[in-house]
Amino acid sequence: MGVRRGARELALQALFFTDMQTGDHHDAVALFREQFVSNEMAQPFFDTLTQGVLNHEESIDSAIASHSKNWKVYRMSAVDRNAMRVAVFEILFLEEVPDKVAINEAIEIGKRFGTGDSGAFINGILDAVSMDKKD
Repeated sequence: MGVRRGARELALQALFFTDMQTGDHHDAVALFREQFVSNEMAQPFFDTLTQGVLNHEESIDSAIASHSKNWKVYRMSAVDRNAMRVAVFEILFLEEVPDKVAINEAIEIGKRFGTGDSGAFINGILDAVSMDKKD
């Protein structure tokens, strides 16, 4: 597994963890990082992803919600929601990551950690977010 894929998977797990916390989400990510992020090469990209998602969560969730038919963001599975949050952050805010890479990574991570339907669900929403960005 590549360093960036590992960082994305850890970011998904950290954001999943923050969803279960009632306190400050930045503190929860710091705790997760301290306990579980041992790959020093993955840490910078992990930090970029997690801090970016937390700092832009409102606009990220708005982009997801605007392309989600019949699903409120808070009602989506935590795996699907956070895989998409990471990818939408990459699509909207990280110019060095091609949209297709962000989408494909989210699909694969969603399949690994989510359900059999996660890949298709994530793909549909992220494709629409990417197309909307280009307009």
